[in-house]
Amino acid sequence: MSGAASPLPPRAAPAGAVRGRLDARGYGICLAGIVRRELLRFFNQKERFFSALVRPLVWLFIFAAGFRNTLGLSITPPYETYVLYEVYVVPGLAVMIQLFNGMQSSLSMVYDREVGSMRVLLTSPYPRWSLLLAKLVAGVAVSLIQAYVFLAVAAFFETDIPWLGYLAALPAFLAAGLMLGAIGLFLSSLVRQLENFASVMNFVIFPMFFASSALYPLWRINESSATLYWICQANPFTHAVELVRFALYGAFNPLACAVVVGTGLLFFILAVAAYDPGRGLLARRGGPAGEAG
Repeated sequence: MSGAASPLPPRAAPAGAVRGRLDARGYGICLAGIVRRELLRFFNQKERFFSALVRPLVWLFIFAAGFRNTLGLSITPPYETYVLYEVYVVPGLAVMIQLFNGMQSSLSMVYDREVGSMRVLLTSPYPRWSLLLAKLVAGVAVSLIQAYVFLAVAAFFETDIPWLGYLAALPAFLAAGLMLGAIGLFLSSLVRQLENFASVMNFVIFPMFFASSALYPLWRINESSATLYWICQANPFTHAVELVRFALYGAFNPLACAVVVGTGLLFFILAVAAYDPGRGLLARRGGPAGEAG
């Protein structure tokens, strides 16, 4: 017999151990953590919640009251009868909340990317697309709360939305929120310093909102300016508003759905490419995307 026993061979690693956290459970934990953090930030900043409601409520209760007799609408889809102006603007104002929230979420992304939690997450083993998607979902969760609180307040003022419409509009709000958040994510990749983001937003939020069907039907715009009409038709925010408007009344707008889903996918792909650590826009400008990730 030999004097010394040969050492035992190393045991093979259990199946899935190599992947570690990069399995389905790990992705779920990462998503839940980012969504939970965004919700906690939202509920801890009560002024953010009330400021998000002030803009649409002021427009609904002040401007709509003044324009009630001059901007009422004849029978146009999805409405089956004449509607007052305040009834018409409710869907657009609800999506406006998502627009502002999507851009505000992107504003926080600029900060988090430089000195916050996303700086650490962007260097984690998780792929960039999963982190950006989790950020998108977190922003949409916050915007849904704000939009439905606004709809609940508006319901007390006879906005004539059927009760089933609130449930039917949920997928439309999800699609609109994801699209607007994806646009905001891509814009955040273009901005390196936080102080520059506000000026960029002024060239995005207000043109998107006012050059849309949120406040007035497109046929009225076409009567005054054909050029502006086509600009509004090309505006993806118009189609987000119309998708939600039709859904609130139990109808489906296939064109609006196609534009919203297609635009959301396009800008999400652009955002993922822009945040790529080797080829993205941030890498070219020496941002944190140039780190390993």
